[in-house]
Amino acid sequence: MLIFKELIYNGVRTGQVPARTRAARDWYRNAASEVNGTFQPSRVARQFPEKKRVARPEPGYMYSFKYDPKLKKTLPYYDTFPLVFPVQQYPDGFLGINFHYLPLPLRAKLMDALYTVSSDRRYDEETKILVSYDILKSASKFKAFKPTVKKYLYQHVKTPFLEITSTEWDIALFLPMESFKKASAQEVWKDSRSKI
Repeated sequence: MLIFKELIYNGVRTGQVPARTRAARDWYRNAASEVNGTFQPSRVARQFPEKKRVARPEPGYMYSFKYDPKLKKTLPYYDTFPLVFPVQQYPDGFLGINFHYLPLPLRAKLMDALYTVSSDRRYDEETKILVSYDILKSASKFKAFKPTVKKYLYQHVKTPFLEITSTEWDIALFLPMESFKKASAQEVWKDSRSKI
Protein backbone atom coordinates (compact mmCIF):
# COMPACT_ATOMS: atom_id res chain seq x y z
CA MET A 1 0.00 0.00 0.00
CA LEU A 2 1.51 3.32 -1.07
CA ILE A 3 1.20 6.48 0.99
CA PHE A 4 1.61 10.08 -0.16
CA LYS A 5 5.28 10.47 0.79
CA GLU A 6 6.10 7.29 -1.11
CA LEU A 7 4.28 8.64 -4.16
CA ILE A 8 6.53 11.68 -4.12
CA TYR A 9 9.73 9.81 -3.30
CA ASN A 10 9.22 7.05 -5.84
CA GLY A 11 8.18 9.44 -8.59
CA VAL A 12 9.39 12.98 -9.15
CA ARG A 13 11.81 13.14 -6.21
CA THR A 14 13.91 10.19 -7.40
CA GLY A 15 13.73 11.22 -11.01
CA GLN A 16 12.12 7.87 -11.80
CA VAL A 17 9.23 9.68 -13.44
CA PRO A 18 9.93 13.27 -14.56
CA ALA A 19 7.22 15.73 -13.64
CA ARG A 20 5.03 17.38 -16.30
CA THR A 21 5.05 14.41 -18.64
CA ARG A 22 2.33 12.05 -19.77
CA ALA A 23 4.33 9.23 -18.15
CA ALA A 24 4.23 11.06 -14.82
CA ARG A 25 0.50 11.46 -14.97
CA ASP A 26 0.06 7.78 -15.83
CA TRP A 27 2.42 6.76 -13.02
CA TYR A 28 0.69 8.89 -10.38
CA ARG A 29 -2.75 7.84 -11.54
CA ASN A 30 -1.83 4.18 -11.08
CA ALA A 31 -0.01 4.77 -7.79
CA ALA A 32 -2.79 6.91 -6.34
CA SER A 33 -5.33 4.19 -7.11
CA GLU A 34 -3.51 1.95 -4.62
CA VAL A 35 -4.10 4.31 -1.70
CA ASN A 36 -6.73 2.93 0.65
CA GLY A 37 -10.14 4.45 1.38
CA THR A 38 -8.97 6.16 4.58
CA PHE A 39 -7.09 8.76 2.54
CA GLN A 40 -7.72 12.18 4.15
CA PRO A 41 -7.52 15.21 1.80
CA SER A 42 -6.72 17.79 4.47
CA ARG A 43 -3.91 15.64 5.86
CA VAL A 44 -2.44 15.12 2.40
CA ALA A 45 -2.60 18.82 1.58
CA ARG A 46 -0.39 19.57 4.56
CA GLN A 47 2.29 17.23 3.18
CA PHE A 48 2.95 19.02 -0.11
CA PRO A 49 6.68 19.77 0.18
CA GLU A 50 6.58 23.16 -1.54
CA LYS A 51 3.47 24.45 0.13
CA LYS A 52 2.43 28.07 0.14
CA ARG A 53 -0.73 29.34 1.76
CA VAL A 54 -2.42 32.48 0.46
CA ALA A 55 -5.53 34.47 1.38
CA ARG A 56 -6.71 34.99 -2.22
CA PRO A 57 -6.08 32.84 -5.30
CA GLU A 58 -4.83 34.24 -8.61
CA PRO A 59 -5.96 33.03 -12.04
CA GLY A 60 -3.62 30.54 -13.65
CA TYR A 61 -2.23 28.93 -10.49
CA MET A 62 -3.43 25.69 -8.88
CA TYR A 63 -4.99 25.70 -5.41
CA SER A 64 -6.63 23.37 -2.94
CA PHE A 65 -8.82 24.45 -0.02
CA LYS A 66 -11.72 23.37 2.17
CA TYR A 67 -15.10 24.61 0.99
CA ASP A 68 -18.64 24.67 2.38
CA PRO A 69 -21.02 25.69 -0.47
CA LYS A 70 -23.68 28.31 0.11
CA LEU A 71 -26.30 26.25 -1.76
CA LYS A 72 -25.29 22.82 -0.49
CA LYS A 73 -28.89 21.94 0.43
CA THR A 74 -30.04 22.28 -3.19
CA LEU A 75 -26.93 21.02 -5.00
CA PRO A 76 -27.14 17.40 -6.23
CA TYR A 77 -23.53 16.93 -5.01
CA TYR A 78 -20.45 19.00 -4.23
CA ASP A 79 -16.74 18.73 -3.46
CA THR A 80 -15.64 19.99 -0.03
CA PHE A 81 -11.93 19.91 -0.92
CA PRO A 82 -11.59 21.37 -4.46
CA LEU A 83 -8.47 21.29 -6.63
CA VAL A 84 -8.79 24.29 -8.92
CA PHE A 85 -7.27 26.61 -11.46
CA PRO A 86 -9.12 29.94 -11.07
CA VAL A 87 -10.06 31.34 -14.49
CA GLN A 88 -12.12 34.42 -13.63
CA GLN A 89 -12.36 36.64 -10.55
CA TYR A 90 -15.35 38.37 -8.97
CA PRO A 91 -15.53 40.73 -5.98
CA ASP A 92 -17.05 37.95 -3.85
CA GLY A 93 -15.21 34.93 -5.27
CA PHE A 94 -13.96 33.29 -8.42
CA LEU A 95 -14.78 30.85 -11.19
CA GLY A 96 -12.48 27.84 -11.28
CA ILE A 97 -11.77 24.53 -12.99
CA ASN A 98 -12.13 21.82 -10.33
CA PHE A 99 -10.33 18.71 -11.60
CA HIS A 100 -12.06 16.49 -9.07
CA TYR A 101 -15.21 16.47 -11.19
CA LEU A 102 -13.37 14.43 -13.84
CA PRO A 103 -12.29 10.78 -13.74
CA LEU A 104 -8.51 10.35 -13.89
CA PRO A 105 -8.10 9.82 -17.66
CA LEU A 106 -10.10 12.99 -18.41
CA ARG A 107 -8.08 14.95 -15.84
CA ALA A 108 -4.96 13.98 -17.78
CA LYS A 109 -6.53 14.97 -21.09
CA LEU A 110 -7.61 18.37 -19.79
CA MET A 111 -4.25 18.98 -18.13
CA ASP A 112 -2.44 18.11 -21.38
CA ALA A 113 -4.51 20.78 -23.13
CA LEU A 114 -3.84 23.33 -20.38
CA TYR A 115 -0.09 22.74 -20.55
CA THR A 116 -0.20 24.09 -24.12
CA VAL A 117 -1.15 27.51 -22.73
CA SER A 118 1.34 27.72 -19.85
CA SER A 119 3.21 30.98 -19.38
CA ASP A 120 6.61 29.32 -19.91
CA ARG A 121 8.36 25.97 -20.08
CA ARG A 122 10.46 26.41 -16.93
CA TYR A 123 7.69 24.99 -14.69
CA ASP A 124 8.81 26.79 -11.56
CA GLU A 125 6.99 28.90 -8.94
CA GLU A 126 6.17 31.58 -11.52
CA THR A 127 4.69 29.26 -14.16
CA LYS A 128 0.95 29.60 -14.60
CA ILE A 129 -1.76 28.62 -17.04
CA LEU A 130 -2.82 31.49 -19.32
CA VAL A 131 -6.46 30.67 -19.79
CA SER A 132 -9.74 32.48 -19.26
CA TYR A 133 -13.31 31.24 -19.23
CA ASP A 134 -13.84 32.69 -22.71
CA ILE A 135 -10.81 30.79 -24.05
CA LEU A 136 -12.05 27.55 -22.48
CA LYS A 137 -15.43 27.93 -24.15
CA SER A 138 -13.97 28.68 -27.59
CA ALA A 139 -11.39 25.89 -28.00
CA SER A 140 -12.42 22.28 -28.62
CA LYS A 141 -9.22 20.95 -27.02
CA PHE A 142 -10.57 22.15 -23.65
CA LYS A 143 -13.99 20.50 -24.00
CA ALA A 144 -13.48 18.35 -20.88
CA PHE A 145 -13.66 21.53 -18.78
CA LYS A 146 -17.47 21.79 -19.03
CA PRO A 147 -18.46 19.83 -15.90
CA THR A 148 -15.53 21.22 -13.89
CA VAL A 149 -16.31 24.95 -13.85
CA LYS A 150 -17.71 26.07 -10.50
CA LYS A 151 -18.10 29.40 -8.75
CA TYR A 152 -16.52 29.64 -5.28
CA LEU A 153 -17.49 32.34 -2.79
CA TYR A 154 -14.77 33.64 -0.48
CA GLN A 155 -17.23 33.73 2.43
CA HIS A 156 -17.60 29.93 2.18
CA VAL A 157 -13.88 29.07 1.94
CA LYS A 158 -12.93 27.48 5.27
CA THR A 159 -9.11 27.37 5.02
CA PRO A 160 -6.32 29.42 3.46
CA PHE A 161 -5.69 28.50 -0.17
CA LEU A 162 -2.87 26.00 -0.59
CA GLU A 163 -0.97 27.03 -3.72
CA ILE A 164 0.42 24.02 -5.57
CA THR A 165 3.41 24.94 -7.72
CA SER A 166 3.76 23.67 -11.26
CA THR A 167 6.34 21.05 -10.21
CA GLU A 168 3.56 19.37 -8.22
CA TRP A 169 0.58 19.77 -10.54
CA ASP A 170 0.94 16.22 -11.81
CA ILE A 171 1.13 14.86 -8.28
CA ALA A 172 -1.96 16.74 -7.10
CA LEU A 173 -3.90 15.85 -10.22
CA PHE A 174 -4.02 12.14 -9.43
CA LEU A 175 -4.13 12.02 -5.66
CA PRO A 176 -7.59 10.95 -4.44
CA MET A 177 -8.21 14.23 -2.64
CA GLU A 178 -11.79 14.71 -3.84
CA SER A 179 -14.32 14.81 -1.02
CA PHE A 180 -17.79 14.63 -2.55
CA LYS A 181 -20.97 14.94 -0.53
CA LYS A 182 -24.41 13.57 -1.54
CA ALA A 183 -22.92 11.36 -4.30
CA SER A 184 -19.99 9.02 -4.81
CA ALA A 185 -17.05 9.98 -7.01
CA GLN A 186 -18.17 7.35 -9.53
CA GLU A 187 -21.64 8.91 -9.74
CA VAL A 188 -20.18 12.39 -10.16
CA TRP A 189 -17.78 11.22 -12.89
CA LYS A 190 -20.54 9.42 -14.75
CA ASP A 191 -22.56 12.63 -14.74
CA SER A 192 -19.52 14.62 -15.88
CA ARG A 193 -18.90 12.28 -18.81
CA SER A 194 -22.47 12.85 -19.97
CA LYS A 195 -21.86 16.63 -20.09
CA ILE A 196 -18.76 16.48 -22.29
